[in-house]
This record gives sequence, C-alpha cells and structure tokens, in this order.
Amino acid sequence: MATLENEAIAAHGVRISNATPSDYFALLKPRVMSLVVFTALVGLVVSPGDINPFIGFVAILCITVGAGASGALNMWYDADIDKIMSRTSRRPIPAGRITRNEALGFGITLSFMSVMVMGILVNWFSAAFLAFTILYYAIFYTMWLKRSTPQNIVIGGAAGAFPPMIGWAAVTGNISIESIALFAIIFLWTPPHFWALALYKKGDYGAAGIPMMPNIKGERVTKNLILGYAILTAIAGVVPWAIGFASIGYGVVAGLLGAVFIKYSYDVWMMPSNSETNVPAKKMFGFSILYLFLVFSALLVEAIIARVVAL
Repeated sequence: MATLENEAIAAHGVRISNATPSDYFALLKPRVMSLVVFTALVGLVVSPGDINPFIGFVAILCITVGAGASGALNMWYDADIDKIMSRTSRRPIPAGRITRNEALGFGITLSFMSVMVMGILVNWFSAAFLAFTILYYAIFYTMWLKRSTPQNIVIGGAAGAFPPMIGWAAVTGNISIESIALFAIIFLWTPPHFWALALYKKGDYGAAGIPMMPNIKGERVTKNLILGYAILTAIAGVVPWAIGFASIGYGVVAGLLGAVFIKYSYDVWMMPSNSETNVPAKKMFGFSILYLFLVFSALLVEAIIARVVAL
C-alpha cells in the first residue's frame, strides 16, 4: 500500500487518502457535539408552539451536522497545535490519517449543506443563526480569540451556547427571553468548565502557546474566576423558574445542582498552587459536564410531562 501511494505521489503529485469513515467521524468532535445537540434538542422541545416531527428531526440533524462541521474546521486550523498537546495529538490530522485540505473541504461542505437544508425545510431565521454560529466558532473563536487572549473561552464560549436558541428558533422563527436564559446557562458555565481543564493541562497549553487563563494570569486568578463563574452559573440555572418558564420542581433541582457545582469550584479554589495531581480540578471538570446535562434534562422532562398532560 505504501509503495502504491508513493508511486501515485511521484506520478501525479497527489496523496492517496488513508482516511476511514471513523476518521471523518472523529473530525466532527462527537463527544463535544453530543452535548451541543442535546441542548439544541431541549431548546426545540421546550419552545412554545408545535413543529412537525419530521421537520423537528431535520432541524436537529442540521444542527448536528453544523456542529460537526465546526469541529472539522477547528481541527483543520488547529492541526499545528493539536500535534503538540497530549490530549489532541491522536486526532486524525496530527496522526496523519487525514490531510488538512481534506478536513477543510469536509467542514465547508457540511457547513453549506446544514445551513441550506435548515433554510429550505425549517426556516431561514434558524438557518442564518446556524450559519452565524459556525462562522463564530470557526473564525472568530478558532482563528482569532483562541490564540490571542486569555478571555478566549469567555467570549468564544458563546458559540457553544447558541444551539438551544437555534432549536428554539426552529420552532418559533425568533428568539425570546426564555431562549436567552438557556443561552446564559451555557455561556456562564463554559469558562469554569474549561478553566478546570486548563488547570490540569497547563503544561500542554503552555507548550502549544495557547494563552489560557492559568498560563497568563496564574492559578490563583483562575481559581477566583472559576468560583465566581460557578456562582453565576448556579444563579443562571434557576432563572428559567424565576421568570416563570419552568416549575418550582425544576427550580429546586437546578438549585441543588448549582450548589454542588459551587462546592466543586470551592474545592478547586482551595487546591494548593502547582499541585501535581490537580484532583479537584479533574473532578470539577467531570461534574461540570454532568451538571449541564442534568439541568437541561430537567427542563426536557418537565416539558415532555406538560405536553403529555395536555393531551
């Protein structure tokens, strides 16, 4: 196989791709995409009004493809630093299984398809919102913010917070205070989630030249910010109940989850500087994913129950 590939390169100046379907699937960042798609689904289900089940499926599929396209474009641009960092060095491009041009073409194609299908079959407002989100993540965050400021994840985190608003817009054709409340939960959750990761991957980010908060402002400032943002996240978590969008039952669940989130962030705040194990940061990073999933699950369950009772 290697001989045939070398002969093809010598004769035609082209490279025969060794990529498999699983490599292209990895470009979509499936673990990240799964949470993004779930929050979009919740935004769609909890929104007022009805949507044809098939159109709803198409909307979620388009958001899924668009999120995957964003991941592929991110991997295309970040291939140089991905090969340096231990947690990303096995990705398809740095591992040599897919070329950067292949990833770029894949990402652009999926982006165009997801937006056009969303516009034609769902509505053009949600399609434009999806296009904006892809561009925001791929260009504004990946190409500029990520390598230029320690506030990268704060401002860039909006890209991951837009999906429930897109799901909402797929049904209603607009945005509202309720969908903004869903956005706020994820937007405020993103910094402590990623800064916890940055604390125990500080060496990786430093080697790659990424200006993450612990590397630029130090661990103490980062821990202060993690605790502060965790408190804001917990408050944002109960806002759907406070504005009458969700029941007191949801408010209790979100409040308890928020209290646990704050406790994990406090453990990080108390963690010794330059700790070799960083166990509290790892635990907080893991719980933060569970927190977001459970908060949005509570909203989803409540909406489903309400629809069943209304039948």
